[in-house]
Amino acid sequence: MQIRRVVAIQVLDSRGNPTIRVSLTDDGGREFVAGVPAGASTGTREAKELRDGDPNRFGGRGVSRAVEHVNDEIAELVTAQAWTRLADLDDALRSLDGTTDKSRLGANAIVGVSMAAARAFAHDRREPLYRYLSSLTRTALRLPVPHFNVLNGGAHAANALDFQEFMIAPIGAPCYAEALRWGAEVYASLRSELRRVGLTSGLGDEGGFAPDIADPRRACELLVAAIGNTGLNAGSEGVALAIDPAANGFFDGSSYSLDGKEMSPSALVEFYRGLIDEFPVWSLEDGCAEGDDEGWQLLTRELGDVVQLVGDDIFVTDPETIRAAADADLANAALIKVNQIGTVSETLDALSVCRERGYAAMISHRSGETPDSFIADLAVGSGCGLIKSGAPARGERVAKYNRLLEIAAQENDVPYGLAVLRVDR
Repeated sequence: MQIRRVVAIQVLDSRGNPTIRVSLTDDGGREFVAGVPAGASTGTREAKELRDGDPNRFGGRGVSRAVEHVNDEIAELVTAQAWTRLADLDDALRSLDGTTDKSRLGANAIVGVSMAAARAFAHDRREPLYRYLSSLTRTALRLPVPHFNVLNGGAHAANALDFQEFMIAPIGAPCYAEALRWGAEVYASLRSELRRVGLTSGLGDEGGFAPDIADPRRACELLVAAIGNTGLNAGSEGVALAIDPAANGFFDGSSYSLDGKEMSPSALVEFYRGLIDEFPVWSLEDGCAEGDDEGWQLLTRELGDVVQLVGDDIFVTDPETIRAAADADLANAALIKVNQIGTVSETLDALSVCRERGYAAMISHRSGETPDSFIADLAVGSGCGLIKSGAPARGERVAKYNRLLEIAAQENDVPYGLAVLRVDR
């Protein structure tokens, strides 16, 4: 495949911050586009975005230097030869950058080119993107269970709730279309429930409601009530709960501060146990902080057979980090974010390690999003069975869920649901 033209421009993401849009044109004149997301809650070892740092423009968040790198060095590299494999192109991009964290050219510059190139390779093979990615991962197609972030706290909302995300997961839905309907109905029901009890229904970064509450138990109570008001069951036969505390946000290096109370790692694990016993929680993400390996080991030992334990900040979609964590018995699932590692090929490697080590994998959006639906194809092509893309509202979130509807309509025989249901909750 020969790429003739590479162009990047600065656009805005869903939070009003600058990000990059990359366009590749092949020798047939066909254009392949990718929009690059950005995170608010990030791990320290993530691939590094390149921001301008000029306080007089976008508060220092501009990406004009990263755009220049795409239009200059990267374009020269990518158009200089024909490419036969995405992995070769991605390897060349990493070599051109020359750093371990993609900080010279910028991970935001590199990942945009990698995502657009994946689309070009898929077209070159006359396949939809999800089938091309499936051929690279050597996995069967599967429509994922969507995890809708319907109640926000932490870094995603201006309220007192320390936990970052409370999600609903229609595990018991018979198909993806019904799962999406259930999610939309519970979301609408939650809005009504918040108003009924006198709480505000303003939105956080990812489209979830951000009421003025501080107690995670209260958040779970509201979700269970909203599910019940639709006539659906709360639990694995209907709609289960998933929580992302994002514990980095309330960890001081030795203890956790939750709703103004200091907690040791063991006390925090017992707090989670209480939530899990009281509510139909099936998945817990970043229950301990990056750097708290002892806390993670305790959490995995105590609750790993009870719920799915997803690592995000501790893994940052890095294949070697996930492999080392599996050796150390940290978590039993990994969150997968393409921009967190910086190329599509490395993302696929991370998914491969998850399969090798028996870890579940959940494809994820970021808090700063674009309408790009790449991760929907990735979720189906990887066969992982799990995706989260925020609330079933707001265009940049719904774009992913609607893309999954399109795939479901095109692929009538593709199964829906979890690849492995670890626990019955």
